[in-house]
Amino acid sequence: MSEGLEAEVKTNPQGDPITSVATPPPAAEKIDPHGESKKQQVVTPHHMFFEAERKREFITGSEAAKEAVRRSNVDFSVAYPITPQSETMQLIGVLYGEGYVKDYYRGEEEYGVMSAMAGASRAGVRCFTATAGPGTIRGLEPIVSWAGHRLPAVAMFTCRVVNAPLAIQPDNVEIAYLLNSGMIVFHAENQDDLFNFLMKAFVISEHNDVTLPVGVCCDGFFVTHARGYVHTTPREFKLPPRIAHDGAVPVLDAENPPARLSRDAPVQTYNIHAVWQQEVWAAVERSRKYIHRYMGGLIQTENEDREILFIASGSAAAQSREAVRLCAEEGIETGLVKIASLRPFPTAELRKICEHTKLIIVPEFNYVGWLAKDIAAAITGYSNAKVVAGPHVYGGMSMPVEMILDQVVKALKDKTTVVVPRAMKDEEPVDPAAVGHFMQNI
Repeated sequence: MSEGLEAEVKTNPQGDPITSVATPPPAAEKIDPHGESKKQQVVTPHHMFFEAERKREFITGSEAAKEAVRRSNVDFSVAYPITPQSETMQLIGVLYGEGYVKDYYRGEEEYGVMSAMAGASRAGVRCFTATAGPGTIRGLEPIVSWAGHRLPAVAMFTCRVVNAPLAIQPDNVEIAYLLNSGMIVFHAENQDDLFNFLMKAFVISEHNDVTLPVGVCCDGFFVTHARGYVHTTPREFKLPPRIAHDGAVPVLDAENPPARLSRDAPVQTYNIHAVWQQEVWAAVERSRKYIHRYMGGLIQTENEDREILFIASGSAAAQSREAVRLCAEEGIETGLVKIASLRPFPTAELRKICEHTKLIIVPEFNYVGWLAKDIAAAITGYSNAKVVAGPHVYGGMSMPVEMILDQVVKALKDKTTVVVPRAMKDEEPVDPAAVGHFMQNI
């Protein structure tokens, strides 16, 4: 019976017999999505920041933040979308998929995100998140608790409008809310600053005598979505991990409940709270030496001996640098002081620089003039300079350099500009009435 069966003949769709069988392709080699991240080599902060070869890349601020986190050995990141930060945290999600970030998820809202950051930092891991504008304000309650609990963490604030009517344009008034939170605050001028400030923030944050959160701010869209040249270190390098037991306070012991979330019992006395606030701000001051070590100082200067100075931070520093050139074309000699660290504030540096300055122009991308007020408070009694709080642009407007030049020309002609009060002699006190008049009219 079997002899009568014909061998099965395979045919193609057209019915033609197939006389040869194609060799099946070899099985594709499985690629490990975490392959590159597993090969990263831990290097010292000094090597990463000062010795490693740099590659010039033309990338956005969001991409610069991604590359900083790639090299920062981050354990935990949590996100909630808000413009213009959303792109940054989306890219951190890509890093998670590639194995550069150990844990990552999307929170339910900003309050939860900032609370999750607190919990992760308490547990002893290195944490990163980012937010912007209304997101900053909504998460402010847990954010301001970070410093009091001595939680090292890094948050990136991509500043935008916070007040009604609703808008998404750049405006850095939210920095005013962060300056007195107890955290260290940096203000990046451009994409290159953002790359470097973020990596250095992790290292500064975790030093034993600091153990505080760091907020790295930039002016949204102007930095996050625009491209600029960034000098990146090799992606094969990463910073050393956080060593939690080296911090100033014990981390949460999740294996031996009940866990204590604060160092002291919740005794409602002014003394405990007052003493601890003093310690938090003392830690902010102790960060100065590390800012000098890793960032080269709290300020950067160009022609600081000039009688007319622009003092600015963030994107306004870039506009001021161009204003220096424009003023030179008009025969006006000016200099620039760029403030990189807003907390701690460069009080001593400004007092020394401004001792013989006659005119200070403070351009800002906000209405309230928080930087001008800080500068005026710092140099009162130490300078005879006139301080011009402006020009101010806000709500997303750009700042034409001609606006800054106009302020210089006007101030040079205007003899009624309010002058910083100064004691006649070093041993004499500053007149309180003069100080009050100045601060009200700046």
